[in-house]
Amino acid sequence: MKIGELAQVAQCTVETVRYYEKEGLLSAPARTMANYRSYGEFHVERLRFVRNCRALDMTHAEIHTLLGLMDQSAGDCGGVNQLLDEHIAHVDVRMAELSQLKQQLSELRQRCQSDQAMAACGILQGLASMETEPRHDRHTHLG
Repeated sequence: MKIGELAQVAQCTVETVRYYEKEGLLSAPARTMANYRSYGEFHVERLRFVRNCRALDMTHAEIHTLLGLMDQSAGDCGGVNQLLDEHIAHVDVRMAELSQLKQQLSELRQRCQSDQAMAACGILQGLASMETEPRHDRHTHLG
């Protein structure tokens, strides 16, 4: 199948297919005599796998690792379990960060309960007077 057909089957764009090829998440296909890419069922399965991983917010590095583990026919699932445990820990950290963000936004929202003149807006005053916190080192895979 051609690249457009693969993209349609995998419910993504042609650009996504090309990007995943460039990133090494999808192997380069064979070429036809007319130099068109020729994809097979292997590519469909691999692309779906990558897209499912991305839907779970996995990084390209994590997906590369999973693909490498998946391609090994010997061994057990220990490496897969470890990677997923680490990803879950990253999600926990991100959830805590988002919870803190929500709290800050809620506190700001409480500063302005009615339609006031812009100069009296408690939200804008709060944003202007907030102390900038030092940048924390993030311990998630997002960096």
